Amino acid sequence: VQLQASGGGLVQAGASRRLSCLASGIDFSTYVMGWFRQAPGKEREFVSAINWNGGTTYYADSVKGRFTISSDSAENTVYLQMNSLKPEDTAVYYCAADPSLRLSVIETTYPYWGQGTLVTVSS
Repeated sequence: VQLQASGGGLVQAGASRRLSCLASGIDFSTYVMGWFRQAPGKEREFVSAINWNGGTTYYADSVKGRFTISSDSAENTVYLQMNSLKPEDTAVYYCAADPSLRLSVIETTYPYWGQGTLVTVSS
């Protein structure tokens, strides 16, 4: 199982950025895919998750209304569209995969993780 996150970079506050996570070695259509982030000096936290058919999504309160998660099962890719970025969104963003059928905000329920991609938002 491999998860390859990409799309990070340096952006200004208020800008947008889209992260991608390419999954291989799993039956993408039966997994819950999640995004987590870890800011400098802080613990990793849940950002968003989407279920296997893309019909159910969930967001942390801190990103609700600004971030949108989506998936493309044909491309085995999950996306995180981030709009109205704030300096406090600066973090390494990780994608994760969970073969269960329930969305979870708890990182220990996700057995597979990508390497992370750094997003830096300047003020």
